[in-house]
Amino acid sequence: MPAGCGAGRKPLKEKGCQVRRKAEARTIPAPCLSRNSSQANLEADLLSETVKWQNKAQDLYDNISGEDEFLENVSAYIRDCQYFLDRGDLIRAFEAIIWAWAWMEIGLHKGLLRQKA
Repeated sequence: MPAGCGAGRKPLKEKGCQVRRKAEARTIPAPCLSRNSSQANLEADLLSETVKWQNKAQDLYDNISGEDEFLENVSAYIRDCQYFLDRGDLIRAFEAIIWAWAWMEIGLHKGLLRQKA
């Protein structure tokens, strides 16, 4: 199965701990004065939504278990999200976290993953 765009990077030692700290520390930037206000608002909204879904995805990931390869792919997409956020690539960051969420939903639906008790 294909992993996220950052395949080949080291896996997290503890499920998502570094990603969560970075996401929780992230704040929504003030609009950039060199851009028009609608573009600045769009960027702020995209960052806000990405961080919101990053936190939700990390919470779900921390509370599921199941097929290791499937979880490895989810983890790769969560890491990819942070990788792209760190580089200011908001579109790819959002895309990566949505893929992570989709993998978890599919895994839960197909019985490859399950909620921890």
